[in-house]
Amino acid sequence: MTCEWFESCPLRRLEREGKIKEKWKNNYCDTEDNFKNCIRYKMVERGEAHPDNLMPDGTKIDVS
Repeated sequence: MTCEWFESCPLRRLEREGKIKEKWKNNYCDTEDNFKNCIRYKMVERGEAHPDNLMPDGTKIDVS
């Protein structure tokens, strides 16, 4: 089971654009055990806004 936010997650766009590596998807998005550790997922579940450049581990990247 993948994360319920998988299709709408801005990280998919960043991945398609080559700005982040597929490892992020493999490490955080593909199974419930993984996406429950995703900072973005936790923030969405709490109703908290977060920037598009926030990575699953809580780091922010430059996407310019």
